[in-house]
Amino acid sequence: MGVTSKAAIQDFLAQRTLAVVGVSRHGKGFGHVAYQSLKERGYRVFPVNPNTDTIAGKTIYRSLGALPEPVGGAVIIVPPSQTDQVVRDAARAGIRRVWIQQGCGTDAAVRFCEDNGMTAVHGECILMFLEPVAFLHRVHRWLWGLLGKLPR
Repeated sequence: MGVTSKAAIQDFLAQRTLAVVGVSRHGKGFGHVAYQSLKERGYRVFPVNPNTDTIAGKTIYRSLGALPEPVGGAVIIVPPSQTDQVVRDAARAGIRRVWIQQGCGTDAAVRFCEDNGMTAVHGECILMFLEPVAFLHRVHRWLWGLLGKLPR
């Protein structure tokens, strides 16, 4: 599996219209946190969950193909067993950039992206790079920098 570059992270975050796949039905969990964090930072964000049409009165899209307009990228926050299918769905929807949240990736999903001309940020936590970075994630980023684990 290739290594995520700092340039790939910056390119992904420069996209101002994104989808978040894995926003939970109960409005909690990391998918919801990422969705809210992106919205709070001025991103136009479309939540995706195949199991519901609404969460707390907000429209939820059942797939990336159902989005009402093109997006610059998709944040994938699903169990690894679902990630391979989600990256294929992204490709079919014409999405060329994906952020496979830390802990959600598979080698096969990353290879699929590489083989199909898609940029895949993987093995990274989006909240560590989403400015302004919250305190806890700033500490996490500092520790990774100290350990030499930050993308270059």
